[in-house]
Amino acid sequence: MRVVIQRVCSASVVIDGKCVAAIGHGMLVLCGFEETDEEEDLDWTARKIAALRIFDDEAGVMNRSVVDVGEEILAVSQFTLMASTKKGNRPSYVKAARPETAVPLYERFKEKLATLIGRPVPSGVFGAEMQVSLVNDGPVTICIDSKNRI
Repeated sequence: MRVVIQRVCSASVVIDGKCVAAIGHGMLVLCGFEETDEEEDLDWTARKIAALRIFDDEAGVMNRSVVDVGEEILAVSQFTLMASTKKGNRPSYVKAARPETAVPLYERFKEKLATLIGRPVPSGVFGAEMQVSLVNDGPVTICIDSKNRI
């Protein structure tokens, strides 16, 4: 599982001209799943995101988590995070989980995040053509891969 986390002032997802999800200050989490992902990958990544200290404390130091500051998370599935660019110029997505695997992983991941932060996690629509907008705060962008924990 791979995620790209962006600290945002705001973020939204639009499908067919209609806003389907939006948050104010918090995190936009783009998430990609591969066929070999298991429950442990979801648990570890969700815990890491909820505890990630990327929000400023009173001294202006990134020392507080999304839970500490009571902010929101917007989750968006993005299979292209699993792209391999080792050969040629056309990315390969052979590691990306097929929808029958990815959709349940995505749903459980959002549930785990919601439980950890104590609030619902708005999201994009799996497989939809989405326009994702954000105002990056900082900018702060963090990449996490559950297969690369060291």
